[in-house]
Amino acid sequence: MFRQTRRYCSQLLCLLILSGLSLSALAQTPVPGDASSTPAVATTGATPQAVPRAPFSPTAKLGAGDLIELTVFGVPDLTTKARIGNGGDVYLPLIDYVHIAELTVDEAQDLIQKRLEDGGFVRNPHVSIFVNESASQAVNMMGEVSHPGAYPLIGDRRLFDLISAAGGLTEKAGRNVTIIHRQNPDQKVQLNLPSNLAEDTDNNVAVNPGDTIIVSRAGIVYVVGDVARPSGFMIEDNTLTVLKALALAGGGTRTASLNGSKILRQTPDGVKEIPVPLQKVLRAKSPDVAMLKGDVLFVPGSAGKALAYRSAEAAFSMTSALAVIAIR
Repeated sequence: MFRQTRRYCSQLLCLLILSGLSLSALAQTPVPGDASSTPAVATTGATPQAVPRAPFSPTAKLGAGDLIELTVFGVPDLTTKARIGNGGDVYLPLIDYVHIAELTVDEAQDLIQKRLEDGGFVRNPHVSIFVNESASQAVNMMGEVSHPGAYPLIGDRRLFDLISAAGGLTEKAGRNVTIIHRQNPDQKVQLNLPSNLAEDTDNNVAVNPGDTIIVSRAGIVYVVGDVARPSGFMIEDNTLTVLKALALAGGGTRTASLNGSKILRQTPDGVKEIPVPLQKVLRAKSPDVAMLKGDVLFVPGSAGKALAYRSAEAAFSMTSALAVIAIR
């Protein structure tokens, strides 16, 4: 009986010792959410780790519409994602509205750090700004490109770069390009693209953030009347002349009255008729005439030629019939 009591006491003593060791280990383990394991708002100035940034040019300036994500090292409660308003302000916790438009990312970080420190909210803060969406640095591609829309402007980009990013020109694209600068919307830049962009880069101008690029649709001229293929044809390079349009339409028929041709052009005062002596133009005795967007080239038929051809066809038919009778 005495031995059993002693064994029981020994086991109880071992359990008490193990329990004490477990409590000591638990006391040394930080508990999630405990004040001792969570950094205080007033940090001590530890050096932060490098934070990856978006591909945003260091010299580019923030603007209205940009979506930024702000973090303060060691203070996760101050992490904020906000969009810069039209007035250039962004709302941030503790420091209210801050005007950061027209500032670079580094300048905005310095300003916010100063506001946090001057207000006594964070000691020696380290602020990082990540630009998620850069609406102010985008270029709007409109008109006859494969994929119209807004494209981010990273680094030095030129007109041909943006056209390529938008999928290139469509089949209906003209050669006129208009660039509208956000700072000076009234001063539009008009350019004429070459037929082959690789051959002529004179108009490959620099593009600025906020610009709007509009690629025009090619104009159409129409050729009707006594021609082989009456139709409409696109003016791609603004050099379509009467002879070129006539060639695209397959030329005039045998009954066409080329010297009676005329261009019908819509003007503010109504439709204007412009005589075109095509027969003389073909013989280089008269200059070729340039056609404009919306022009209609009308090639009339000759009644005399039509009568002569009908008479010749009737005579040929009668001759054939007499020849058949004679053979019989």
